[in-house]
Amino acid sequence: MKITLIGLGLKEGELSGTAKAALSSGAKIFARTALSPSYKSLKDYDVQPLDDLFNSSRNFDTLNKKLADVVIKQSKLSDVVYCVDGAVCEDNACKIILSRKKDAEVIEGVSKTSHAANIARLKNTCVCGVSAYDIKSLKPSPAAVVYDIDSYYAASEVKIVLSDLYGEEADCTFIRGDRATKIKIYELDRQKDYDMTCSAAVEEGEFLTKERYDYTDVLNMVRVLRAPGGCPWDRAQTNESIRQNMIEEAYELVDAINKKDDEMLWEETGDVLLQAAFHTVLKEEQGAFTSQDVTTRLVKKLIFRHSHIFGKDKAADEQSALGVWDKNKETEKHHSTFGESVAAVPDNFPACMRAQKVQKRAAKAGLDYLSALSAADKLSQDAESCINALIDGRQAEAERFCGDMLFDAVSVCRLAGADSEQLLSERTARFAELFIKAEEIAISEGKNVKDFGELEWNWYLLRADNAIKAD
Repeated sequence: MKITLIGLGLKEGELSGTAKAALSSGAKIFARTALSPSYKSLKDYDVQPLDDLFNSSRNFDTLNKKLADVVIKQSKLSDVVYCVDGAVCEDNACKIILSRKKDAEVIEGVSKTSHAANIARLKNTCVCGVSAYDIKSLKPSPAAVVYDIDSYYAASEVKIVLSDLYGEEADCTFIRGDRATKIKIYELDRQKDYDMTCSAAVEEGEFLTKERYDYTDVLNMVRVLRAPGGCPWDRAQTNESIRQNMIEEAYELVDAINKKDDEMLWEETGDVLLQAAFHTVLKEEQGAFTSQDVTTRLVKKLIFRHSHIFGKDKAADEQSALGVWDKNKETEKHHSTFGESVAAVPDNFPACMRAQKVQKRAAKAGLDYLSALSAADKLSQDAESCINALIDGRQAEAERFCGDMLFDAVSVCRLAGADSEQLLSERTARFAELFIKAEEIAISEGKNVKDFGELEWNWYLLRADNAIKAD
């Protein structure tokens, strides 16, 4: 049997002639709700409102499924007309029906989005419309309309999202029926009352005066800086000329993490993001790839590597999840041998980090020490060989054994469950603190540290250690 979906618009009298003909066809007529002003357009027809389903549904997803089921079930017995307030394209139950019944007819009505946009006199033609009960799906857009703000709860949820996207101090139009009031976004949940005709409309300000910016704005800023008439320095840069910047910014970000400094972390995260945007724009100019290509590849990679979430693999704990990730990564990289995996470790990693990474990948092929103790034993042997080479004046051999010792030390750390890069960094920081304190004590006592030998330094280092612990 035939299903016809009708958008009633927002108020009485907005029914089209085609809609009236469908309503007069003798089909069973359902309405999503009898509480909307546009329901009055159905006063001359035999209509069954479905408001009772609202109370029996746990959430709006369940409600929409139940509404769709009622319509589709009735269509097995007779022709059916389903009427919704606003437009068919804005109703989620209608979307479910259309996905299951491709031949359903749509007779569209005035949309809540276009009504609010016109009342608010939005200047931007690119307007994103969303129900207050789908507000978390709203993405950054030049302008937005949020309808169905029928309660304080809905208003407070809308305020949170719009504040994040546009800024809580940004101008906003609050609409009830055909009345519009200019307010700030933070005032959305401070209105006197709410009903199903309430909506909010907002649009971005001028680029330089916006309260909130997103990643698209970062990309656009880099494009402006590199455009003719932009910044001479930015225009002169290449991927190669700014590559060191990424390393420096990444280290500064890690430093902020180590210091547990949220303010610093906030800033440095943005600096790393800028570097990523800069490299992306440079490659856009060369025709290599676009920012959309970058984000698409990233998300697809995350989906593929998390097959224990989005696929058929299983992972009960952190270690097994990492195993799934590594397996999928090898497949993605088309590594058919362990050697290819080892060769893929970047040459410009810090030395400890690269050694640890190479060792881990070689260990997957079975090449590894039995334990941290066996690695420590090898470290001891190399240390003895290094000492003998130094005693005998064999400089080249001594240097080779020094390299072996460092590599073995990384193995000891790795097999002991520690990160050698982090441990060395922490140890260096402790030494620096100890040295600075020892020198301070010596200077305070009128000593010249340039005159110190091993015994003097050891004495002041011991005192510095005690002073630091006392603090």
